[in-house]
Formats: sequence, structure tokens, C-alpha cells
Amino acid sequence: MSSEASSTPAGNGPRGLSAVLAEVRSTGAVLAAAEVARTRALAEAGHLALDVLADQRAPARAAQLALREVASELAAAENLSDRSVQRQMCQAMTLIDDYPATLAAWEAGALTRAHAHVIADIGSALPPEKKAEFDLLAVATAEGRSPARLRSRLAVLAEKLHPTTLTERHQRGRDTRCVRLVTQADGMSDLIATLPTVLAVGIYDRLTHQARALLDIRAGGAFGLDGGDGAVAGVDTPGDDAGGTAAPGPHPVFGSDHSAAAAALSPATMLATDQRTTAQLRADILADLLLAAAPEADPTRTDDGPGTLGTIRARVQIVVPALTILNPTRENDDPAELIGHAPIDAHTARTLAETTPTPWDRVLTHPLTGAVLHTDTYHRTTAIDRHLRARDRHCRWPGCTIPAIRCEVDHTHDHAKGGPTTITNLAHLCQRHHTQKQFTRWQVRQLPGGILEWTSPTGRTYTDEPLPYSPAVRFTPDDPPPPDPDDNGTPPPF
Repeated sequence: MSSEASSTPAGNGPRGLSAVLAEVRSTGAVLAAAEVARTRALAEAGHLALDVLADQRAPARAAQLALREVASELAAAENLSDRSVQRQMCQAMTLIDDYPATLAAWEAGALTRAHAHVIADIGSALPPEKKAEFDLLAVATAEGRSPARLRSRLAVLAEKLHPTTLTERHQRGRDTRCVRLVTQADGMSDLIATLPTVLAVGIYDRLTHQARALLDIRAGGAFGLDGGDGAVAGVDTPGDDAGGTAAPGPHPVFGSDHSAAAAALSPATMLATDQRTTAQLRADILADLLLAAAPEADPTRTDDGPGTLGTIRARVQIVVPALTILNPTRENDDPAELIGHAPIDAHTARTLAETTPTPWDRVLTHPLTGAVLHTDTYHRTTAIDRHLRARDRHCRWPGCTIPAIRCEVDHTHDHAKGGPTTITNLAHLCQRHHTQKQFTRWQVRQLPGGILEWTSPTGRTYTDEPLPYSPAVRFTPDDPPPPDPDDNGTPPPF
């Protein structure tokens, strides 16, 4: 993503917003310099603590105690937690010691604290001898990218620099999978599952879809309350069938201590009074699925089979380079990617490719630029949708990383105003940014190559380009041949 300011903002409102934007950016630069100064001071404090032990063969615990001592001194002066200050000291030392280019870019205002922490976080898995190269490449990659988009690009970059394959590290990582219970206050607890990324994203995706299905049903006009008869459209109320009486008792999702009166409520009434958020619904449905093995809260269930919630399945969007499937030793050079999240190992990608019934799209890319040239498949799917999914991969609003499979295909130039339904006038936008394009003063036009040029209310332009694929074959020009020492400059006689 790139941006440039217009010299002629329109209207009094945009001029006022321009002034506010300028102030935000100027104070952001001052804040960045101050944050880097604090980072240097915290790193110096940490090094002072460790330098005392430099000439001694002190155990690791002694080093931790030395850091804790200094952290406690700083924390007491600032009325902070010593654990928090010690963590900040360790992060500061990491940035100072391993990422000088990142720190300099942050200090100059080219990066934010979020960018710097993303770089340090992704680079932490690399061996020390690779971090200097990663630091320089990360700063160059960060230009024009939001922290979320930067994270996914750096994850791929780090794979290319890592001396061991992703498959080897994934096998070691799988050994750490577990479920943990952490008791919290107020009768609440955290149930934490450490899982392979593909499974975790799939679980979260299914919970989100099921939660949104309930939200859609309870949205305005979706209850189907015809004269208060207690029926949801397409949903039978309890007791309508012969022998179908509802027994009182605790319900795994809608609440505990279900009274007889509450049990007699129709699904429509329960939905009408349901005020849960998407996050709360995810948690309730997760508990429901784990305890009852089926979403009992499904208001679309009309018989013994699953309703709408039960039929919802997880979807993930993965890009798998063909040569990585054929030759897994290339996985670090061109890893498979779970769009919007992180690279995945070749074994997982190959297993998904071999077992999924979902049609895969073949994406042909330019050997130099990586731009999408063509897509095809043997299955009867919409060619335009295939091409757009392959080209965009995620929402095309600057900085957004919502995968394309979770987005809507939008006409850049409104179809109602004559915009054609072609790949040169279509792009993926998530629901939030699709709405923002339609109902705010932001404007967009699509340039050749699928490039979107967004214009803000203040007249500034932000360019979002489709992320190119890593070319399977890279061509570089040959070096010119050395001059012939016997050549005196005279042309040959023939």
C-alpha cells in the first residue's frame, strides 16, 4: 500500500480533517522518537544488570534475579508492575541488540511500535546469525503495510531464511499441543487449546459462522412473529409435534437454572430477548458443542437432524505452490500459506490437497512479477470468482487482512451506474469496508493489474496492489560477456 497527499483538498470539512490528520501524524512522529528513547533507556538498564554478571559464571537464575532487581527499581519509581517493566526491558534489549535497522526506522517515524514488535516477534524464531539480514529485509518489507499485513509477509520471509524446514519445526511444535485450564475471578476460567494453526483457524471460523447465523436470525424482521404465535419462520415451536413437550432444566447455551416457565418459551421469544454479542455466542456454542456434541441452541432445527448451525462447516483459504507439493524440500523458499495467518508446513498442505473434496484452483502467474495471469479448474465454478480469489487473497481495503473467502465481491464502479461485471471492475471487500465504500466519502477506482486507488475525504490517495505470488522460476538477465583482449575494435571482414 502506498499513499500520497493531494494539494487541493475539497470543502471546509476536509480541510479541517486535513489539519487534524497533520497533527496526528506530527505527534505520532514525536511519540515514536520518545518511545525509542525510552526503549534505549530500558535496554541500557537491562544491560547494566547483566554487565555485573559478565565476568562471572553466573547461572541463568542469577541473571533473572539481576534483571528483576533493576526492574523493581524502575517499577517502583513509575508505579508499575515489576513483571511488566522486566518484560519491557527484555523486549528493549532484543530490539537494541538484534534489530538496529528496525529501531532506526521506528525512531524516524517510518514505522510504529506495532510494526517494530511484529518484526521482533516474527524474527524471534530465527537463529542469531540470520537476524541481521532479516532486520534489513523486514524494514524494506514494512513500507506501506499495516502491522497485520506485515506479519503475514514476514512469516513467509522468515521461512526462507530459516536453516531448518517448516515441516521439521511443525513436527516439533505438534508435540506441544495441549488444553489448559486457567482459573480466573468471578467464577470464570480460560480454556486454552494449543493446536495446529489450520485446525485452530477452522474451529474459530466455524464458531464465528454459527454465531453470525444466530445473529442474522434474530436481526430485525427475522423472528417471524406473526401475531405473537411464537413461531420463527421455518422453525417449529416446542410441543407442536405429537409427544414433543419441552422438559425444564438447565440449557447448555441459553442459560443455567432453566425454569419451567423459561423452558416453555418459544425459540422466537428466546431469540427476541437474546442480547449476546458475537464473542459471547462463540463461547456459548463452543461449550455447547463440547458438552452436547451438537449445537442445541440451533433455532433452525426442525427435526432430529441438524439445523443451519449443525450444517455449518469451517472454511480456510490456503495457497499451495505446486512445486512445494511436488518437492517438499522447497517449502522454505516458497511455503504454503494460510491466508491471513501464517505459513503452513508442506505435509499439512499436501494432506489437505489430497483429501479435501473442495475443488482447487490452478493459478498461473507471471514468472517475473508473480501477477495472476490465469486461473482454471476441471470443476464447474465461476471463472471470475476463481480469478478474483487468486488475485486478491484478502480484502482490498488498505491494511485489511480478512481472507477473500470471508469477503464480498464488490463492483468498483457501481453496477447500477453502468459498471461492468469483469475482473477489471471487481475486487474483494470485507463487510465492514464494503459498507464503508458505499456509505462514506471514500472513493476508489481500479487501475490496470487489479490495483485499487483509494481517495480519502481529505483528498489523499492510498494505493493497494494485489500481492504477487513468489515466481516458481525466476529469470535474471545474463551479465555482458567480458571484452575480447584480442579485439582491436575493427569490424570483422564478413
